Amino acid sequence: MQDTPEPVEPANLRFLRRLITVLMIVMIGGLVVVVGLLVTRFYGSGPDMPTSIDLPDGTTATAFTRGDDWYAVVTADNQILIFDALTGQIKKTIAID
Repeated sequence: MQDTPEPVEPANLRFLRRLITVLMIVMIGGLVVVVGLLVTRFYGSGPDMPTSIDLPDGTTATAFTRGDDWYAVVTADNQILIFDALTGQIKKTIAID
């Protein structure tokens, strides 16, 4: 039996192989970080929403939007009711033509 020597890998090829392995590990780690940030960002706590809104009698809400210190409700009778976010009281009523 003859012992055949194993081929020697050139130094630059060994460096390239290690570089690609490190790049793969860094990219996988980066992907995990990005997915983790997206998940925590989208499933984190959202803005403070009112638990209930006291609408005037006979009105039905059709839409809702929120600002920094106010929220608005569009009613079925074509009005926009703007409420104060802290007190829940109506600040302004706007008729839609």
